[in-house]
Parts: sequence; C-alpha cells; structure tokens
Amino acid sequence: MNQTAADFLTRSFAFSETIAILLRSDKDSRPQQRLVTVDQVFQTRYLAWLWHQNEIGENIYISANPLLSGSRKRRKECIASVRHLYIDIDHNGDEKLAALRASDRVPTPTAILSTSPGKYQVLWRVAGFNFERQENTLKRLATAFGGDPACTDRNRVLRLPGFFNRKYSPAHLVTVSYPTETTYLPTDFRLDESGAASVLPLDGNARELPRAKRSLSEDDWVWTLSELSRGKDATKLTQELALRRADKPNPLYYAQRTVDVASARLWLADGFHIDDVITMLEVRRRFEIPDTLCSARAREIAMTAQRMIASRKTA
Repeated sequence: MNQTAADFLTRSFAFSETIAILLRSDKDSRPQQRLVTVDQVFQTRYLAWLWHQNEIGENIYISANPLLSGSRKRRKECIASVRHLYIDIDHNGDEKLAALRASDRVPTPTAILSTSPGKYQVLWRVAGFNFERQENTLKRLATAFGGDPACTDRNRVLRLPGFFNRKYSPAHLVTVSYPTETTYLPTDFRLDESGAASVLPLDGNARELPRAKRSLSEDDWVWTLSELSRGKDATKLTQELALRRADKPNPLYYAQRTVDVASARLWLADGFHIDDVITMLEVRRRFEIPDTLCSARAREIAMTAQRMIASRKTA
C-alpha cells in the first residue's frame, strides 16, 4: 500500500478494529464488499489484490466508522461507534470548502479528501457522539454547507486516499490533507436547529447580505475585502482579524487564510498571473510559515481563488 493510504488508515482506526472495504466499478453494478480488520488490510497479499483491483477499474472505498467485530454486513446496526463526522461536497466545491473553513460554526476539519477536481469529502474525528446525534449533525452539516444530503448515514463509505478515482479519464488520484490532529466533541459544532445556510460570499463584488442574515465569518470576509481594497497592510490586517476572532480554535490560521484567499481573489481579478500571485503569497508569509509548507500553501490558495472566479463566471 502506498504511504498515503496507510497514513489515513492508521490515523482513522486502531489495527484491531473491523472496517468495510467496498470496491465498485462503473462497468459492473454489483459492488464487492469485504469486512476485515485493519491489520488484515496491511497484509502484503491483501494490499497487492486491492491495488490490482484499482488498476483494472475498481473504485476503492472504506467505511467512515468502525464495525462491530464479527459483522457480515455494513448495515446501520453493525456500526460499532461514531468515529467521524463528514460532508460530501460535489458542486462548487472550492467555494463551499472555503466557506466551511472560514465558518465559526464548525471547527477545523481533521482531514480533507480531494476525490476529483473540485469535489471533496471533509472529515472531523470526533468522540462523545451517539448515533442519533451523529446523523442529526450530519444532516445539519449538509444543509449548512451545501453537501450531498444523501451522505448522512452512519454506515456511509468514503474514498480511500492514495487510490485512483476511476470515474474519470484520466483517473484522478484521491489525495488528503490533515489541517489538525484534534478530536472534537459535540459542543464544538454550533449548527442551528434550522440548519440555515452559512455559505460565504466569495466574490468581492457580490451583493452583500443584510447584516441580520450574515454570520460572523461572512462579516469577516466582507470586512477583509473592504480593508484590502483600501490598501490596508495585510500583516496588520491579519493581526487585527486574529484578535477579533479569538473565539476560533486557531485564530491565527483563520486570519492568515481569510486574508490570503481574499488577497489572491482580488489580485487575480485585477489581472495578475497566477504564478505572480503564488510568489506574492509566499513572500508575505515566508517568516510566519515553515518553508516546507509555504510554497504548497500559496499554490493551493491561489488555485482555490482562481477556481472561485471561474465558478462565478460559469454560474
């Protein structure tokens, strides 16, 4: 198994836990499912078979939550415990992901899977959730951030990072990033009973929402765009935003990302080439973010802003 898949499994499950492995091909409507322990997945022969199946066209999925030992099915009653909350973002993915990451209603995701261009599965590792509360929260997440409402069951499967999504030609390698190592409790999710949408207004020229209908993060976005447009220094703006959003789990991370996404959005709209935007973002944060992360981060932010603009033009 490649290291990406191995890391994801060891971060998500104990070696003794039972999980479901699901193989599904677009050419065959009958999926294959195997219920195995994590340590069995790591056996050389099993890994070779799994990789071969992916090579010949099978898509590889795993259960989001561990199953009861001895289970033969992946039914709801077979789930042992709640390990993750998750949301599938299949439309306007970069825009919705930016809104989610900037929101004060949910904490920083534990893992973000890029399942295909502009599509994501976002995970939070959790503890203290019973099944009823998990599924209720999953529905609110989907409503609030525009996720797939069908993906709100506790026996849901996720794509396994490190394998190819064979629905596309060429196939898309499923990748994953880990913004935090935190395990969250139910109190860390502040979603309204009504599930009212909290999508961030990403276009700097978009009509502002009435103040009474905006979340704190939406206010932050409008204010950040306004301050940058007036020539406010980005470093000072980052500091001010971090101070005013001290309620965030990581105020500095939130402020840096909000300011940099907004800056990239404005620069690209002004006609700057994306390579120049990447360089400007790198230079801005070169003393704040480790060199090993700074370049990749700048590129990801610039490309996110570019896709935001493109999605607005085609909407």
